[in-house]
Amino acid sequence: MHPSYPTTKKALIQLLIESQHLFKSPMPKATSEDVLDMLRRLECVQIDSVASVTKNQHLVMSARLKDYQSSQLTDLLQEGAVFEYAANAMCILPVEDYPLLKPIRDYRQARLQPVLHQLKDVTHRILQRLTIEGALPSRAFLSANRVHGYWDNEQPKTKETSHALNVLFDAGILQIVKREGSERFFDLTQHVIPKRFLDTSERLSMHEAKQSLLDKYMRSYRIFDAQNARFGWYKMNATERKVEIARLLNEDKIIPLAIEGVKRQYYILTEDLDRLKAIESTAQSYRSSAMVFLPPLDNLLWSRNRLEDLFAFNYRWEIYVPTAKRRYGPYAMPILWKDRFIGRIDPVLVKKEQHLTVRLLQIEPHVPITKTLIKQLNRSINTFAKTHGAKSITIEKVEPKTVDPCLILD
Repeated sequence: MHPSYPTTKKALIQLLIESQHLFKSPMPKATSEDVLDMLRRLECVQIDSVASVTKNQHLVMSARLKDYQSSQLTDLLQEGAVFEYAANAMCILPVEDYPLLKPIRDYRQARLQPVLHQLKDVTHRILQRLTIEGALPSRAFLSANRVHGYWDNEQPKTKETSHALNVLFDAGILQIVKREGSERFFDLTQHVIPKRFLDTSERLSMHEAKQSLLDKYMRSYRIFDAQNARFGWYKMNATERKVEIARLLNEDKIIPLAIEGVKRQYYILTEDLDRLKAIESTAQSYRSSAMVFLPPLDNLLWSRNRLEDLFAFNYRWEIYVPTAKRRYGPYAMPILWKDRFIGRIDPVLVKKEQHLTVRLLQIEPHVPITKTLIKQLNRSINTFAKTHGAKSITIEKVEPKTVDPCLILD
């Protein structure tokens, strides 16, 4: 038995906020080098196509870097400094991490072999063109045939070439090298990933790759449990997870935590113990008075169980919930103030009109509505609007109803 380290929710919350690089004062300015450095520190950033204000990956960066521009991450992709692939979900990662994702690529390639065989004629034509011509946009590949794509529930609606591009990308045969709006540009992996990383991937044994990927996973979470079926971002059953936890404990890589008021078993990296002790020794509340709106797929929000256990905050992204059943709105973003989540904001940006509409601003029932809170909300909403190019703001609804929207945007 490995002794558990006793600690508090408050100390772990501060450790989490620091490891997520939130509330740094002054906020670092977003040069291209800073964006890449932040990506490395976060380990990866999740990609999503939904853009109520802007896409998730850009909201993650703008919450941490001053004057961040979406073109900066896009440029890094085009320059080959980063690449896209499945980690926590579909993510952007530093290109040097390419070898570590070998377990995910090999699993997907094996699973997709029947589909690749079925599409062999169209994939052959795609690969032939990319070999000769280099990177091409998805629109360069035309097909009148419609097939069942990933998201076709009943009728085949997906263009055959589009489905083939998706399958080739998921199998690791192609890379996305550029994005222009919603259009992706593809090229062969051997054209995109530097040879030294391709060679490292070939030399790396599956055992070594899995252990390295698990290390990256733990660094990205910092405080984690072993209940995730994709512990390490690849499939692992309960017995396998138990074996891995035992190995990590025996190698002194992780420490089990005994958290006051929490039944679930969490762990931290051994390298984080000194920082946790330093936080505990200050015996002070978290000093930052900053407020930030986090996108639904922000790294800090990946574990809903951890949100409930540590922050006592229940969060569900309602984008896929039927409209009639939504409680907070399709893009409700949690509001983090100091060391707690105080509510949600559901914004939508009309870029052409440079106008931000807050469909709902919801404050949790236990949060006192003070002048300080109103002032901070005013400052944060205006900063958020300005950051994303809005020159005017409307707040349609506030909960609790006793709060006048005009008080917030006076």
